[in-house]
Amino acid sequence: MPLFHHKRKKYRFLCLAISVLIALSIGIIPVRIAIAHLQAPVPQVILALGGGPDREKFTAQFAQTHRSLEIWVSSGTRPDKAREIFQAAGIPDDRVHLDRRAVDTVTNFTSLVADFKSLNIQHLYLITSDFHMRRATAIAILVLGSRGIAFTPVPIPSNQPLESWLHVLRDFGRALFWIVTGHTGASLNPPKLNIK
Repeated sequence: MPLFHHKRKKYRFLCLAISVLIALSIGIIPVRIAIAHLQAPVPQVILALGGGPDREKFTAQFAQTHRSLEIWVSSGTRPDKAREIFQAAGIPDDRVHLDRRAVDTVTNFTSLVADFKSLNIQHLYLITSDFHMRRATAIAILVLGSRGIAFTPVPIPSNQPLESWLHVLRDFGRALFWIVTGHTGASLNPPKLNIK
């Protein structure tokens, strides 16, 4: 019986230690975001989340009024179509970075956050559809915030209903899992059919 009691105490201590580490990791995020806002009050780049040509078109129009900012598009429209959209808006190719590594909204952020960090980006514009912004913001707070990057949301108006809180909570949990383990859980997603 004493051996069982000792193992149980050890298990409780381990659970408590892990819980404290997770709480500290999450608790520091608002501080890191506030510091990033102070150090870079104006966004330094534009990040558009893929999801259809309307997002690239909106981003191209937005970029016309923010001429000094580079544009990053995470897994959007096919590269040739995306380039056409930006060229038609008069955006030179050297301002546009088309990144195809992401497979979902969580990986939109996790695949690019190290690149932004290496470029000393502390603040970015986040462009996505209004119905998708709630989920994108929840993920961005964790993923970008954990690396000291602030963001300013720029929602694209649509007629679609907001995504469910279930989707938001699921991806918030995945982003938290990424902070703790470095894995997104994207491999657990069912494969998407490539329908055009």
